[in-house]
Amino acid sequence: MKNYKTIGKDGYFVLEEKRSRFIARAKPVSTEQEALDFIQTVKSECWDATHNCYAYSVENDALFQRYSDDGEPQGTAGLPILDVLRKRELQNVVVVVTRYFGGILLGAGGLVRAYGKACAGAVNEAGEVWVKSCHEIKIPIEYHLSGKLQNILINEGFIIGDTEYGEKVEYTVYSPPEKMEFLQQQVREITSGALRIEVKGTKEVKLDANGKIIPDN
Repeated sequence: MKNYKTIGKDGYFVLEEKRSRFIARAKPVSTEQEALDFIQTVKSECWDATHNCYAYSVENDALFQRYSDDGEPQGTAGLPILDVLRKRELQNVVVVVTRYFGGILLGAGGLVRAYGKACAGAVNEAGEVWVKSCHEIKIPIEYHLSGKLQNILINEGFIIGDTEYGEKVEYTVYSPPEKMEFLQQQVREITSGALRIEVKGTKEVKLDANGKIIPDN
């Protein structure tokens, strides 16, 4: 189980520099093959572009980081794109920046800045999210005890999903593995040993910058 930062959705950004157009597209991916497929799709759609430069960072069992300058001077396009992903510590992301040359040379420094700025624009538009692998837990508790439990969950940084109100209050809680024993102990103390937490499985939970759950589409 791992935690990482990625982007929440596809991002799109257009930058104009000395008549050249830099069109950046960012996409969240799960595998290296998905990244390669996206790159090929952009290349096919933008076949008339001067350059389709890209970078991706994908981590599953191993970390894969690749980039391409696609004909631009070495180190002026793909690497600046990858540097944005590295500095922001983003994983499972691919970015393709398509350039339509406007007739004015930018120089090596200008290219580095343009490709990096275009990539950052697409990432900003997509929005950064945290993905945390957690145990999904159901906790049905008596109403008069629910306030104590809710305070513990909030103060200790547990992620609260749904809250259902029926005969009891049932919380859906997402917990990192290392805090499971602590949560179990707290629930036993609150209920005088009458209740044990029920683990439903594991789930990758997406959180925004404020720590709120982003619902699955």
